[in-house]
Amino acid sequence: MWRLTCVSLSLLLCVHGSLSQQNVCGQAPLNNRIVGGVDATEGSWPWQVSLHSTNYGGHFCGGSLINNEWVLTAAHCLPGITASSLRVYLGRKTQQGINANEVSRNVITIISHPSYDSTTNNNDIALLRLSAPVTFTNYIRPVCLAAQGSVFPAGTSSWITGWGDIQSGVSLPSPGILQETMVPVVANDQCNTLLGSGSVTANMICAGLMEGGKDTCQGDSGGPMVNKQCSVWVQSGVTSWGYGCADPNAPGVYTRVSQYQSWITSNVGQNLPGFVTYNPTTTCQSGI
Repeated sequence: MWRLTCVSLSLLLCVHGSLSQQNVCGQAPLNNRIVGGVDATEGSWPWQVSLHSTNYGGHFCGGSLINNEWVLTAAHCLPGITASSLRVYLGRKTQQGINANEVSRNVITIISHPSYDSTTNNNDIALLRLSAPVTFTNYIRPVCLAAQGSVFPAGTSSWITGWGDIQSGVSLPSPGILQETMVPVVANDQCNTLLGSGSVTANMICAGLMEGGKDTCQGDSGGPMVNKQCSVWVQSGVTSWGYGCADPNAPGVYTRVSQYQSWITSNVGQNLPGFVTYNPTTTCQSGI
């Protein structure tokens, strides 16, 4: 079941593969409903974007800012969508009313992964190029991306965010405040046992509670799942698919970002995103 339409829910010395965004990505100076979620404080997740299309008349998917002119999202959000029909909102807190810290951009290029398979959900990842660069503020900043070789063991605490349904078929109530919640990573072998053998590939990562109650839902698609390493937030997943929303023994499935470092860098080309090798055993230096 696609998670489509309205979402529910210091430079690291220990980091490998420093790239051009490394000194700015993953910083959320203001960070202190998704299913089972709570209202996010404004500016808590400054990379979160809201995708709007004239096809849907408003918000239909999420995404994440990865440098000053590219957004990462899910390929399954985009069939039938043209760049000219898209509008990206950054620095947004609510879907209704005034967002004082918001800016918006048109989209000039859509790049869906060439091996995206809508039947198996494999390679569910896409890039959007904005019509003009954005200026970083406390409310609009890029996230760091998990580099190839990153490790996310079972139980790793992960944050999911979005404006999607708060339960299956139930829209986020007005004024539509961005939702956040934390879920643990579920190992791929266990996730395959729960969701069906072979359904979860090495290009995917699962997260959720066995008892249910917290999850992404329809409309959260394309949004980020992030993990904190030292003082930096690293995107591990892109909200992709699942069965129901927050059901017991049915974790959400996310595109595993670390599998796509080469694809992302080859398409972005310059001003590359910051890639961080995430590992929970990393030792953080004081103040970093």
